[in-house]
Order: sequence, then structure tokens, then C-alpha cells
Amino acid sequence: MKAGLWVSPEGEDEAMTMMPIGAAPPLRARGVDFLATSSAEETIRRCARTAMLLPEIVDALETQKFDQPGRLFDITDLPDDDKELITQTLGEGEVTGIAALSNGISAEMKEAVMAGVWRICLTNDDGRLIGDYIEVASIPGALREACSGMPTSISHRPAPAGAMNVMPVLAEVADRVAHYRGGDPAHVITFSLLPMSPEDMTFLQETLGAGPVRLTSRGYGTCRIVATGARNVWSVQFYNAMDTIILDTLEICDIPSGAIAAEEDFRDSAARLRDIEEAYFK
Repeated sequence: MKAGLWVSPEGEDEAMTMMPIGAAPPLRARGVDFLATSSAEETIRRCARTAMLLPEIVDALETQKFDQPGRLFDITDLPDDDKELITQTLGEGEVTGIAALSNGISAEMKEAVMAGVWRICLTNDDGRLIGDYIEVASIPGALREACSGMPTSISHRPAPAGAMNVMPVLAEVADRVAHYRGGDPAHVITFSLLPMSPEDMTFLQETLGAGPVRLTSRGYGTCRIVATGARNVWSVQFYNAMDTIILDTLEICDIPSGAIAAEEDFRDSAARLRDIEEAYFK
């Protein structure tokens, strides 16, 4: 096992990557360089629906607010060529994730190169694609939906043998969860600063449980964000280039800031996407 609160079994270093999305086209890690190639010109000419969609996304980015619900664009029934062109145009940004919704539905989330623009693929429990969307939002609505029904109380059995500080930590978490209100600053518990035994960490993980959301942010290094089984309690771990945890924390907050697009991101993304639209689609 690796060190840290939320861990991956040996041999599963990629446990945070996306689930298969059935019949959905792969969301490739490419930027927009494809648009400048000769092979893209014909694709752009025959993908009129993509050309119509891009200015709508730009308009949404220009008016989107950080704390407002996002705007969805349904591309489920678009031709494959249009979907591929959208994939190439939006590229892949820093944040990816998966959220387990009700009735066995999973939402795969990938942020575009333009922050605040997300590709959302919904699959049912047998892996079949049932929805494909572009969303302009600080964080996808599917993530908030997945977390909405989680409990806000924490119960636990007596501390195990070998425990040192897990009970005060649980008391602190329970108090913060009970008093948390939307918009409150994040409360961070840093395990690097606490003497926590292996028994402490195991008991804490077992008590909080696993939640329905997993995110990975790959900016300056890797940050893995996992919802626990308690509402507004997140495991946030930072890794170095050797995939070793260098900072292991719990955050009590709505959603950790490392995964959220800021309001200024929307305006920057609108300008960038408008430049792409005018350069290649007009």
C-alpha cells in the first residue's frame, strides 16, 4: 500500500483514470494543433453543426458566473465527425474525473484546454453511452448531483488498538461538517503535521468511507481529489513526479479549489475559443 489516507492497491497506479465509456469516442489528450492541418479543412467544411455550436459556447463563457449553475449543450446525437472535431477543438485540460450517479449511471468529466468548458459522457451500468454533453460551468453539475445526497453526520465505533490521534481528528471533522455552510472557506487538516499511526489512518478511512466522486488535476504535479462518504469531506493528495505523496490532507468544503474554474477563467476561455472559431471556422 502507498502512504496516505486514500490509497491505491499495489499495481493500480492508474486507479484514478477514467472508466471505459462504451461506445463513446475517445476523448484524446490533444490540443488544437489538428485544426491547422490540411486534413482538418475538409472535416471543418462538412461539420456545420460544430461551427454553429462554438459561438454558443463562447456566449455562455462570456456570461457564466462562478456560483451559477452551468449551461449544457447536448451533442449526443451529433454525427461522429462533428464529435471528433469538437474533441480536437476543445483539447484536454488539467482536470478529469468520474462521478457515480443514481441508477447505475456514471458521468465521465474532462475539462477542455479552455478552463470552465467540460466534456461530460454519461454511461449506464453496462457501459453504454446514454448522453454526451458540453458544459460551461465552474464544475460539472453531475458532480454536485452525485454529492447531494451524502450524509452530514459521522458515526464510528471505539478507537482500535494502536490509535493515537484519530478520535480528535474525527471530532474535528464531525464538528466542521455539522457547521459547514455553502461558501464557507475550506477547513484543511494536514496529516503531514500530525502524528498519525497506520491504525489511525486505517480507522479514519473506514469511518469516513468512499464517496461517489474521483478527480485528478494535472497542473504543476498531480493532485488527486476523492470524495469521502461524508458530505463536504474530501481527501486531497498531492504527488511528485515519482508518484509519491508529498502532501496528504482532508478538506471540509463544497468542492476543493484545485478542481474548480474561477470566474476570470470563463472570460479567458471565451477569448481563446473565439479566436479559434474565427481562425478556422469562418
